This record gives sequence, C-alpha cells and structure tokens, in this order.
Amino acid sequence: MDSPRETIRLDKWLWQARFFKTRSLAASVVKGGSVRVNTNKIAKPAFQVGEGDGITFAQGEQTRVVVVRACGTRRGPAPEAQELYLDKTVFVEKTPRLVTPWGKGRPTKKDRRSLDFSRKPPLE
Repeated sequence: MDSPRETIRLDKWLWQARFFKTRSLAASVVKGGSVRVNTNKIAKPAFQVGEGDGITFAQGEQTRVVVVRACGTRRGPAPEAQELYLDKTVFVEKTPRLVTPWGKGRPTKKDRRSLDFSRKPPLE
C-alpha cells in the first residue's frame, strides 16, 4: 500500500527555500497569480506541493523555474534551503544600462547641445 505523499503549503515552501524574505510576501506573490505549479496557475497560498512538483514564478526581473526535491521542516540556513529544490532557471544576461557621458547628475545645457549635435547626421 502506498503511503500518502508528503506535502506542504506553497507559500510556506517558497519561504523555507529562501526565495522570499517573509512568508506573507510569498503569499502575496501567490495570490497575485504569478506562480505556476506543473503549468497550472495557482492563486491560493495554501495549495499543497510535494516532491517532484515544478514551480515557476517571477522573482525580481528573473523567471525562476525550480523542482521540489523535499518539503523541509524549518527555514534553515541557505545551504540547507538549497537542498529543498533543483534549480532549472535559465539566467539571461542583463543588457547594460546606458552610461551618460557627463557623469553623475543631470546634464547641463551645454551637455545636451553636444549630445544633440552628435546624434544629427553631418551636413554636406
């Protein structure tokens, strides 16, 4: 006879695995509808997840894809939390931010003129 599968609340697992700083923050992300478990959108933080479930969610500017390896019993240190999941996230290089040629702060009128002249094609 098969024993029942060990499960845990989705918001609690996301918090224990250290993807979110607080459990209420994890719950609000789940309520927002941006979390998928095995390709199904989940909107209830109390949804039960267990070993083998795939979870996809937004974290910052990245979309994280993880597979649950264990339910866990507490929110321990980071090395312990990393054993709760298998990370399948494909990290994409960020595009570099534009660096202003004049340094910090707002450009002066002279700086703006020099930028405008540099963008216009030369007169022939």
